[in-house]
Amino acid sequence: MKRKQFELYRSSGTANNITVGVLASIGLICGAKSFTGTQISLVEYCFIPETLTSPDNRAKYCTQDLRYIMPESEFYAEAYAPANPSFQRDNFLPTKATRLRIIPPSNPNKPLWGLASVVTTGGAFALSKAREWRLMQLLPEVRNELKANWLISKLREGLRLHKESYTAQLDYEFHQWTENRRARAAQLSQMTPQELAIFQEQVRLKAEAEARAQLQQATGQPAGALPGQSMQDVARGDDKVTGGQQQALQHNSGESLHPSESLALNTLQALAKADSSTALVAAPGSGKSVTLNYLIEKILADCPSADIWVISAKNDSFCGLREKERVIVFDGENPDLAKDVIDNFYQSYKLRKQLPEQRRESLPPLILILDDWLVIADSLSKLYSDWNYGSKLLDVLLIGREFNTKFIASLQSFNLAALGIEKMDAQTRMCLNLLLLGNKYIKNSREQESYGVLELILNRGDIIPGKQSRELIKSKYLEVKAVSYQNFRPVMIASVGGFVVALMPNLSNQAKSISDAHEYLDRVYELEFNLNAAHPNHTKPLSEVARKIYEYFQNVKNKTPKTLRDLKKADRLSGYSDQELMNGLSELVESEKINYDGNDSYSLPDW
Repeated sequence: MKRKQFELYRSSGTANNITVGVLASIGLICGAKSFTGTQISLVEYCFIPETLTSPDNRAKYCTQDLRYIMPESEFYAEAYAPANPSFQRDNFLPTKATRLRIIPPSNPNKPLWGLASVVTTGGAFALSKAREWRLMQLLPEVRNELKANWLISKLREGLRLHKESYTAQLDYEFHQWTENRRARAAQLSQMTPQELAIFQEQVRLKAEAEARAQLQQATGQPAGALPGQSMQDVARGDDKVTGGQQQALQHNSGESLHPSESLALNTLQALAKADSSTALVAAPGSGKSVTLNYLIEKILADCPSADIWVISAKNDSFCGLREKERVIVFDGENPDLAKDVIDNFYQSYKLRKQLPEQRRESLPPLILILDDWLVIADSLSKLYSDWNYGSKLLDVLLIGREFNTKFIASLQSFNLAALGIEKMDAQTRMCLNLLLLGNKYIKNSREQESYGVLELILNRGDIIPGKQSRELIKSKYLEVKAVSYQNFRPVMIASVGGFVVALMPNLSNQAKSISDAHEYLDRVYELEFNLNAAHPNHTKPLSEVARKIYEYFQNVKNKTPKTLRDLKKADRLSGYSDQELMNGLSELVESEKINYDGNDSYSLPDW
């Protein structure tokens, strides 16, 4: 409604402007007219002596410069009667004036012209102010209406996008359901009648267990033993999640302090899986060693065949790598071991660079961990002045991701030049993932803080570009720091594509929960779905990708050997990377479920 009034207001603008212009012009003309001419009659007079009779003598007393003009009403009034300016006593010049003529008024209507000017000019001004007043009334209402229309359009666009996204999600879930149904049908078609009977019985028992659990939750009554189970089986419970496992699977919910812990855990997992190098920067007491061990555990859990070497200033286990003789403790008196490790690591990397593209995809991770690298790098630079290890690290940093090669450097200072890479500019820094930690801890019965590294990065425009981005990260950091300060839990600022600020979870519990959860899920699968397993309680459970690959080999109609390229074309395996597929194949070969036929081909054994 207001929009229509505003449009009418705009359309009437030309007519209003013309009217105001015409009235203003008329007012100016009338005003000018009111200032011209005379309004009253005037008398022209002179002073002529009455004793002179000759016309010639009289004329000299009434020349042009001796003539005067005054209003007619004043000429005849005694109070305003004109006096001869040349009059002198004992002189013959007269004191009274002689009227020559009456000059009629040239503009007798001057007041009317003035009134007309005032009326027309006032009308023009009133119309102009009225239009201005109307505009000031309409603008807020039109502005609010425009805002409402804009918001409605945004909501409609958001609803449209949500509808498209929801439709796409439904299509995907339906496709996934169809594929799972087809895979289950194919799996059931391969079963013998005895296996089908066992499977149906297990499904029935599982459905009854779920129904009894829901009944117990709704009524609060204890659930009895399930059909087909004795009380000893129920009490034994070795095929169920224990209380400790359940707490681990729930991420130790009783100790949860901040919702960003899950974000921190996802970020650490992304760093472990990242194909680019990482700098772990933290002051003593910030949880650097625990975080580094968690990254190693995650890497080994995802790929047990990962080739990891460690150079450290302390003789730690590093998740069992020391027992595998993969940890080199740096000794300033005998630094050749550390130098040889870096040279051998770089030599292995150079060999990978010679491989063709099709063989790079199946390479296991090659990782060099540089712990307490600030001290070690300084010693190596002094001992081997002609040995430029920084160029090797720069090569791995920029190109290593193409060959599944990277390094993880643990530093106590934000001075990234300590890596030994001289050309650490802004572009080079973008290739390096950053993980910075800060914490409040107790040492020698005294509370100490180590947030300096985190607060330094918040003011670095070359690290976090954009003042607005730095302010947002700083605001989030202050919020998380308050929780960290009260509970002695580390704060993380990480750069994995974008910057993340979060509270670190309890990584020691997380490592146990990951192991227990995987073991429990594998056990459930073996009990309910993997009916071909001869001894499900005594064999190591397969990982998810290995199970998917094994199902693919079982359900495929063509029993010819398959390559990695064939697996990548399968729908059920489309979501896995080449490295995950290779790890699954290696796991199946080790468990003798498939055979390796050479030339990157695999097949089922002839049973």
